[in-house]
Amino acid sequence: MSASRSSGVADAIGPEEGPGPEGAVLLAALLDGMDAALCAFDAGGTVTHWNREAERILGWSAAEAVGRRGFAGWAVRSADAEDVQRRLMSAMDAPGRQVHEFALLRKDGGRVLVRTQSSGVRGPDGAPAGVYCAFSEVHAQIDLERSIALSEALLDDASWGVVLVDVDLRPTVVNSYAARTLGAGRTALLGRPLGELIVQGVEELQGALQHVLAEGAPPAPAELWVTVRTAEGDRRRCWRSGFLRLVSPLAEEPVPLGVGWLFRDVTEAKLAEQEADRLRFRSNQLHRAARQAAECQDPMEAATSSLDYALAGFADHVLVDVFADERLVRAAATPSDAPGPCLPVSGGSIPVRYAAGHPALQAVERTGAVRTSARAGAGQTWALERRWPGDAVHALCVVLRSRGRTLGVVTFLRAANRSAFERPDALYAESVAARVASAVDLAQLTGRDAL
Repeated sequence: MSASRSSGVADAIGPEEGPGPEGAVLLAALLDGMDAALCAFDAGGTVTHWNREAERILGWSAAEAVGRRGFAGWAVRSADAEDVQRRLMSAMDAPGRQVHEFALLRKDGGRVLVRTQSSGVRGPDGAPAGVYCAFSEVHAQIDLERSIALSEALLDDASWGVVLVDVDLRPTVVNSYAARTLGAGRTALLGRPLGELIVQGVEELQGALQHVLAEGAPPAPAELWVTVRTAEGDRRRCWRSGFLRLVSPLAEEPVPLGVGWLFRDVTEAKLAEQEADRLRFRSNQLHRAARQAAECQDPMEAATSSLDYALAGFADHVLVDVFADERLVRAAATPSDAPGPCLPVSGGSIPVRYAAGHPALQAVERTGAVRTSARAGAGQTWALERRWPGDAVHALCVVLRSRGRTLGVVTFLRAANRSAFERPDALYAESVAARVASAVDLAQLTGRDAL
């Protein structure tokens, strides 16, 4: 045993009949570079190999370990030695690998629970020649298994999307949730540029991924609005996204492998939140308008004041047309060429020449609201033909009624930078029109307007 310990590095890692000096040095380097602890026994149970990771875990050097018979008296308690030796050496005659857990002793006297994988070694003649055993601390093994299990769960059954992208920002792994959200199969998404999957918002997403590659993960999730191309058509979605920079654990210097992108579709919640904010704001505007109108001595001033409050965040222009001698005349309007308040028409009301089928006339006929928008590429012609400011692209006409009579029409107009009017917008406009109609009716009764 002492001769074996003193024969240097080559003898410390293998028996005398092992590889030559150059092969022994190479084998030593390979064994010492392993992440797992490794030891080997000959057919008689004598330790023949012992790598650096085994030394790190138990504290015994290769020179101290190689040549000992089994673990008895140094790496395992005497009471456990026979059972440990029997279970380890049983792998020599058994097929495949055997997994065991043992309590081994450190050199400093402490105990450590290890998990071993043992397998038999065959000689040139096929006869059993020994056993090699790889082992690691149980808690480290459990941590590794947890990490692998977590990765598999995230990339398969997670209730949020997981996409791994390489440094070229192309998906390399996509889980089931992400595939459903992106509207394609998991394998069909791999290697494709993100621009082929996302119609709008891809620049923001790519910018976030590039930032993570260069600077690391952001401190908080980000909400990205995108339009996704699917077989059913384009869909506008909001994704709450988190990002992780992936680096190789095997390189001395951090080498980026790509980005882990985790996201969840929160479109419905965001739309509900936006709708709640919009309703709260509009309710507040109606309340402020009512208080302001109550302070106005002139009913028409109360009407235009209510419209000024309604315009905030809602429309770019507003027109008020009322009936006089069975004709619609322009009573008040915002400036057609620039933002401004709604004011009575200077010099008195003037008749408006709406052609048959005009949205304002349709609102009168239906006694309700009419929504309309210009077709793509119509330019200013569409608005000018309808006697509206040239930048108008979307219109909402609402009838003015009071005491069972139709008094006129109020028209809200939006420019191209806004979305088209929707049903909730019409309901809000009708609430505004009811207040405006009451003020216009009072103005006509008192004769304090120029109609």
